[in-house]
Amino acid sequence: MQDHKKVLVIGSGPIVIGQAAEFDYSGTQACQTLREAGCEVMLMNSNPATIMTDPSTADHIYIEAMTLEKATAIIQRERPTHLLATVGGQTALNLALSLEEAGVLDQYQVELLGTSLETIRDGEDRERFKQRMLELNQPLPTSQTIETLAELEEFMETCGVPLVIRPAFTLGGTGGGIAKTKAEARLLAANGLQASPISQCLVEASIAGYKEVEYEVMRDAFDTTIIVCNMENIDPVGVHTGDSVVFAPIQSISDQMNQQLRTAAREIVSALGVVGGCNIQFAIHPTEQTYYVIEVNPRVSRSSALASKATGYPIAKLATRLALGERLDDCINPVTKETMASFEPTMDYVTAKVPCFPFDLFPESDRSLGTQMKATGESMAMGKTLEEALQKAWRGAGVEQAPLYPTWMKQADTTVLWEEVEQITDRRLLALLALLDRKETTSQQIVELTQIQPLFITILERLLTIQDTLDLTSEESLLTAKRHGFTDQQIAGVLGVSVESVQGQRQGFGIAPAFQMIDTCAAEFSSPTPYFYGSWSGRTEVTPSNHKKVAVLGAGPIRIGQGIEFDYCSVHAVRALQHSGYETIMINNNPETVSTDFEVADRLYVEPLTIEDVVHVLEAENCQDVLVQFGGQTAIALAAELEQRGYHLLGTTADTIDEMENRERFYQFLDRLDIAHIPGQEVTNEEELNAVIMQLGYPLMIRPSYVIGGKGMHRLKTATDLEALLPELAFPILVDAYIEGKEFEVDCISDGTMTYVPIIMEQIEAAGVHSGDSTMILPPVSATQALQDEIEAIAQAIGQQLAYKGAFNIQFVVKDQSLYVLEINPRASRTLPIVAKVTGQPLLEWAVQAASGQRVHALPAKRTSLPFHAVKTPVFSTLKLRHVDPMTGPVMRSTGETLQWTPNGLAKERFAHDETTKTLLTTRTLHIAGKGTEGWTEAVPLDDGTDFDQCRVFFSISEDEQAQRALALTKGAVVITEQHLAQYFDSVEEIDMLPVKPLAEWTTRKELIQ
Repeated sequence: MQDHKKVLVIGSGPIVIGQAAEFDYSGTQACQTLREAGCEVMLMNSNPATIMTDPSTADHIYIEAMTLEKATAIIQRERPTHLLATVGGQTALNLALSLEEAGVLDQYQVELLGTSLETIRDGEDRERFKQRMLELNQPLPTSQTIETLAELEEFMETCGVPLVIRPAFTLGGTGGGIAKTKAEARLLAANGLQASPISQCLVEASIAGYKEVEYEVMRDAFDTTIIVCNMENIDPVGVHTGDSVVFAPIQSISDQMNQQLRTAAREIVSALGVVGGCNIQFAIHPTEQTYYVIEVNPRVSRSSALASKATGYPIAKLATRLALGERLDDCINPVTKETMASFEPTMDYVTAKVPCFPFDLFPESDRSLGTQMKATGESMAMGKTLEEALQKAWRGAGVEQAPLYPTWMKQADTTVLWEEVEQITDRRLLALLALLDRKETTSQQIVELTQIQPLFITILERLLTIQDTLDLTSEESLLTAKRHGFTDQQIAGVLGVSVESVQGQRQGFGIAPAFQMIDTCAAEFSSPTPYFYGSWSGRTEVTPSNHKKVAVLGAGPIRIGQGIEFDYCSVHAVRALQHSGYETIMINNNPETVSTDFEVADRLYVEPLTIEDVVHVLEAENCQDVLVQFGGQTAIALAAELEQRGYHLLGTTADTIDEMENRERFYQFLDRLDIAHIPGQEVTNEEELNAVIMQLGYPLMIRPSYVIGGKGMHRLKTATDLEALLPELAFPILVDAYIEGKEFEVDCISDGTMTYVPIIMEQIEAAGVHSGDSTMILPPVSATQALQDEIEAIAQAIGQQLAYKGAFNIQFVVKDQSLYVLEINPRASRTLPIVAKVTGQPLLEWAVQAASGQRVHALPAKRTSLPFHAVKTPVFSTLKLRHVDPMTGPVMRSTGETLQWTPNGLAKERFAHDETTKTLLTTRTLHIAGKGTEGWTEAVPLDDGTDFDQCRVFFSISEDEQAQRALALTKGAVVITEQHLAQYFDSVEEIDMLPVKPLAEWTTRKELIQ
């Protein structure tokens, strides 16, 4: 290789189900490692919410659409010598393959770092993978690669059903699934061929019911191979590993089988020529000592992030060093600073991962789990027992335990609980707990029905036994409960006493949590890395310092309404506090994120973000100051209880937070300032609701307080809508008039003396579409200077009167030249990272300085003036969630976002944000218009014979067209359900895409762009 390496790193683009924050973590580690090695680093990633696209991560940041055209332009401009594509998930791999197939890598003499493209094809191309495994004599299920439905029919004639459809080169199992009938197989295969970039699927005889395990492997170019970690799904084969509860290390296989799989894993990565990290999935026969190879991911993956955080071994960092040609036995383990990276990590604890699903936002969705991933994020926890780790991970994911399973399951009919089990939903384990608690089944019956290993059913039984034998007067009983993951609150619920009495009794017995270090070596070697987890066994390894310190609360698992943007905010909060001389303590339980990298904060605790778990950490660290405003709604929700227990919230008080989140108090606050808001009031019963409706009239918005992602919000057009909704309503609720105007939004920084409004954002879609699902233009294109000045003045007036320091967000709506405040979010918002990147200003650093009580002298007096516009585009994963309507409204549906640059607010990349969408929009010609959209664009009317295979865009606003919208999405069409967005689509049709420019050029531009 050349002495000076210019490396282009390809990121993973927007967060979607199947490809989330884990690639921000791996990509950020890779960029840092490359720069430490003396490389000049260029980064391509369209996601503006990530640390990866922060100016500090790489030398040249390109926030551009993830298309072949844009990647080629970056290579033409920057002339990199090397390309790293194995840290950006499936998106990066597919883009690297496209670059090679187009001849771009050869033309510009760009060499791939690490795992070769041929190896990637061997892992991702289903037919090539099958042939390589057969060459190695590795057992595979009976299968056939198909490219047509006729080939499917031939396979079914021989093997019948059930069978599994696995599309090639897709992420999160997109387009695949298990077919129990031939009709299901034909439908799945058609979808899978559509989803696969190479129109190829592997069809295999179903091995559903086999035990599924994973091995995370590292290999260098000199064939040194180690197993970093192995993991076991509680759910057998048939449920995507991203949707299953997982334990690390493997718990229920024999040592003989473990050694057999270790050997197989080493042989596979060696034969494939993997350099760096690799994930291999195996299926083990339920009762026999035989196995199958399921698949190989020749890159770092979701499981790599989990394995990294579970063991402390930084896979992406070391994989990057291996890609640069280093040897495993020459790399020092960054955790111990003493042992070599070729030493396999050892764990003296158990790690549990619990997936986090979006079903609470979408009660109409299909909760059944299969081979296509549905989880948006995950919670991780460590413990000394399986039960402790599992319970901690459950509560970290927000799963209700009252005391062991949700309240509704106590009254639910037995048949309802059995449906959760038989359909394999996300609530299956909890339903099994409820059934066992009622003595409606036995462990043997459960094992026979579910194929879950007996060990895991024993765990459930043990939890119930501990619950049934709890004795508050017995030290042994109380200690046993704590060591098996029961919180004081759970124990109080079981015994019908107060939490305080449990806490007092526990402390009287001297029972306290111990915090121990994650060091990759089970304490065999000393380790300076302050990376801790809590349990109730052993001695604590935490010695609190006397430095001034702040605990930063993270946001927990990625979920719709609370995504990677809060990890960005948390990491920047830590950095800013460190710059101000504070020792930082990070508390978070998301294994995918940069914030849970042990090199970010001075001390890292992987613990659930519940009041009890957080307070235990604060007590261990003797820390009184807590920063909650950068951890989203999860952290904000703990504010009141933290303050009640004597902790100091930086920048705000619990009462101020409540004043903004409680809609009744919020409107009273605005009335005191004589600031207009939407007419509405809180109601506590149906009678009050009817009275307010009589006063306001339809249409209306109904919402609870303290919402995330618009959960519980409804737009009512008629009394019929209200009648259908009444059974679901939980009072008190706020009833607002619905004003169909234009929305604007601002993120503000206030230090108590001055409030700065960096930029104003304009929402393309009409009010009523959740801001997270809207297209935002920064700065506005349609607002007059006078309106922008009025928005800024109101924001500054609110900042002056609000007892709040730090970052907060305000949303406005304009109708008939009247400006109303919609809501104030007393925390950093979803858009703050975008505003920081577009303006090029250190907004997070200023916000933290303000929150910590400093006067921020650098705050500008007036908002930023830019000679260009940026467009924030929401990206959806609706295709993964059956029965969820893609029609936008008050409940947020998007999982991620991209950013585009434009001279006039019009960005073609808004609809062509990756290679798939760009190809669709350039190869298809058909526009289809549903009911009520006939005048929107030149389009053919929707009818029973509509062919969505040739459809570019489906315009649909009718509620009874949900089935057609779902079909259009399946066929790859863009679905537009809002008039203003349709008009925007028409406007961008005739413009060209802009040339690529690095982020630094945008943020330092003075002249108008052309």
